[in-house]
Amino acid sequence: MTFEKKIELTSYEAVKQAVIAGLGFSIMPIMGLKNELMNNDTQIIPVKGRPIITKWNLIWLKSKNYHLLLRLFLEYLRSEKEQMINDNWIDAY
Repeated sequence: MTFEKKIELTSYEAVKQAVIAGLGFSIMPIMGLKNELMNNDTQIIPVKGRPIITKWNLIWLKSKNYHLLLRLFLEYLRSEKEQMINDNWIDAY
């Protein structure tokens, strides 16, 4: 199956609005579709070989002496990362 590209948009929000308006479909990170899925504005169409699984990493220069606020933020991320993932991801499959 082949698809001819009809439109190219530069932001996720523009893509979401185009899909909602019925202009086509897209492959997008599910995290950015949480509200649209919950409001039934969009739907997930199962496709063989999908979802695309990715791993995200937060990196920083270990030897640098960062401001207290950034160090506290990094500590917060370490301690709350599992809860943040559970609160912000939708089990769509």
